[in-house]
Amino acid sequence: MRRRHHFHTDHAGHSVSVTVQTGHTAVVEVLVDGKETGYATTGGDRPVNVRVELPTDPPTAVTVRATPGPGVPRCVLEVEGAEGQVMPPRPY
Repeated sequence: MRRRHHFHTDHAGHSVSVTVQTGHTAVVEVLVDGKETGYATTGGDRPVNVRVELPTDPPTAVTVRATPGPGVPRCVLEVEGAEGQVMPPRPY
């Protein structure tokens, strides 16, 4: 059965939202300031990295590491030179 899990955080004044749809093939969508900027799929519970840019001047490259399972999915926002920021789940 497929389920959708939502995560959100703010970084450098920008909104970063992630939706992880679990199932046989997991789907990860990344939105920055409400616009889809990254998309990836992975088989089963394997982690996947989605690289996106924040619209700063100059643009900031970040990576969202999504782990669909086992259990409840998890997402971490990784920025070069900083510790990974765990993205809290967002109910809706």
